[in-house]
Amino acid sequence: MSATTQPRAAQRSSRTAVRSAQTREHNLALVLRLVHAGGPTSRATIARGTGLTRPAVSDLVAELIDRGHLVETGMEEQNRPGKPGVLVDVNRSGRAVVALDLTAYESLRAAVLDLDGTVVVRLDRPLEQSEAGVDPQVVVDLALEAVAASPAPVLGVGVGSPGIVTSAGVITMAPNLGWTEVHLGAELALATGLPVEVCNDADAAVRAEYALGAGADDLLLIRIGRGLGAGLVVGGQPVRGAHGAAGEIGHVTVGTDGGRLCRCGRRGCLETWVSAPSLETALANPTEGGREAAVTEAGERLGIALAPIVAALDLGEVVIDGPEHLVIDELLLATERAVHDRILSRLPLDLTVRRSVQPGDIVLRGAAALVLGSQLGLV
Repeated sequence: MSATTQPRAAQRSSRTAVRSAQTREHNLALVLRLVHAGGPTSRATIARGTGLTRPAVSDLVAELIDRGHLVETGMEEQNRPGKPGVLVDVNRSGRAVVALDLTAYESLRAAVLDLDGTVVVRLDRPLEQSEAGVDPQVVVDLALEAVAASPAPVLGVGVGSPGIVTSAGVITMAPNLGWTEVHLGAELALATGLPVEVCNDADAAVRAEYALGAGADDLLLIRIGRGLGAGLVVGGQPVRGAHGAAGEIGHVTVGTDGGRLCRCGRRGCLETWVSAPSLETALANPTEGGREAAVTEAGERLGIALAPIVAALDLGEVVIDGPEHLVIDELLLATERAVHDRILSRLPLDLTVRRSVQPGDIVLRGAAALVLGSQLGLV
C-alpha cells in the first residue's frame, strides 16, 4: 500500500466512525423522545414506533438506562399469550435542569426543573441594579446556588435574558440590564462546568408556549417584563433573524406625537407604554379616563406595532405574557381591535389575541426546554 493510500484509508475510517457515532446518538435521542412523549413503553413498542430492530432497541435502551435517562417501571398488561414486556420510562426525577429568568423587573429568578418541566426548587433574588446595571457575577452566583440546590445531577443551565443574544451565548445588548457584549454563556459554563444555553427571553417563552403549551404553528408571543420583547414561530419553526434580534420591538417608535422619554434616550418607544414598570405607573397614576383608558392606550400602541407583523406573516395567534395583574382583558381587547383596524378588511384574518397558557414560569420552562433539546434531543 502506498504512502498516500494509507492516510486516505485512515481518513475514510475516521469519517465512518464519526457517522456511526452520530447515527447512534440520533437513535438514542429518537428512543428517548418516543418514551418521553408516550410514557411507560415496552421495547417492542419502541421498535415499532421507531422502525429500528428489536436487538438495536434493546441495546439503545440499555445504554439509556446506564446513562440514567431511562428506568424500568414494571411489566406491561396484555391479554394475549406470551411473556409480557418490561416497561421503560424516562427517569423524570433522575436528572434535572437549572433555568434562569433575567426579565422580572424586581428580581432575578432561578429554578431547578425535572425532565417533565416541573419546578422542584425555586430561588428568587431581589434585583439590585446600580447606574452601571446588573453585575453579571450576581447571575453566575445564582446559577451556582441553583446547581447546588438540585436534588439530582444537573444536565445543564438554560438562561432567558432580555436583549439581543447570539447563538454563542453573548448578550450583545440588553439596555434593561445595562449590558453590552456580556459573554454570559461562557462565564456560566466556566463557573458551573456544565453545558449552557442562553437565549432571548421572548424566544424562550415562545418555545415553551409552542412546545409545551397550546401554541399554533404561526405564533407571535409578546413578553411584558422589565422591557418588552417578542418571540416568533412561523411554520412551526422559531425565527431568530439575521442578527439574532428578531422580535426586538420594545424600542420601535409608535405614533408621531413625540411620546414619552425612554431609558434608551429616544422618545416614543413602544415599551414606554407596554412594559411592566410603565403599566404599573399608568395604573397607579391614571390620566383623564382612569385606569381603563391607560390600559387601552397601551393596547392601542401595541396593536399599531403588531399590525404590519401580523399582516406580513399572516399570523393566526398573538399571545401576551406578563404579570397577571397587568395582562388584563382591556389590554387584550384593545390590542386585538387596533390590529384589526389597521389591516385590510378583505384579508381572511382570523386573529386571536390571548394570554399565555403557562404564565409565571414560561421563560424558565422555555430555557429548560433548550437544555433538554441540546442535551437529550427532547422537546
